[in-house]
Amino acid sequence: MKTLKFRESLSKLILKGEKNTTWRLFDDKNLSVGEVISFLVWETKEEFAKAVILNVKETRFGDLSKEDWEGHERFLSNEEMYDTYSKYYNRQVDKNSPVKIIKFKLLQNQLIK
Repeated sequence: MKTLKFRESLSKLILKGEKNTTWRLFDDKNLSVGEVISFLVWETKEEFAKAVILNVKETRFGDLSKEDWEGHERFLSNEEMYDTYSKYYNRQVDKNSPVKIIKFKLLQNQLIK
């Protein structure tokens, strides 16, 4: 089963139902709609949920739409966003960087209140 890793703080947002979109750069997993994937906490590598992929779209950071932001955490500025992803991927990220927008739904009753 394919996996996606999330920082612990983001895994909590997912389990609360506040995050159902993830953005991935330099992704070579070839994720597709309908595929079930395992979510892992980045820091511990422990599984915290399973989800099904609802939609996959590729664009550039500079072309993100309002819909692309739905279900995703916000940033104070574009610079903060680029810095965050540059740190995640250890590569320079800017408005021309390609990004894959992945919408997902948790399987079973994994949401916490």
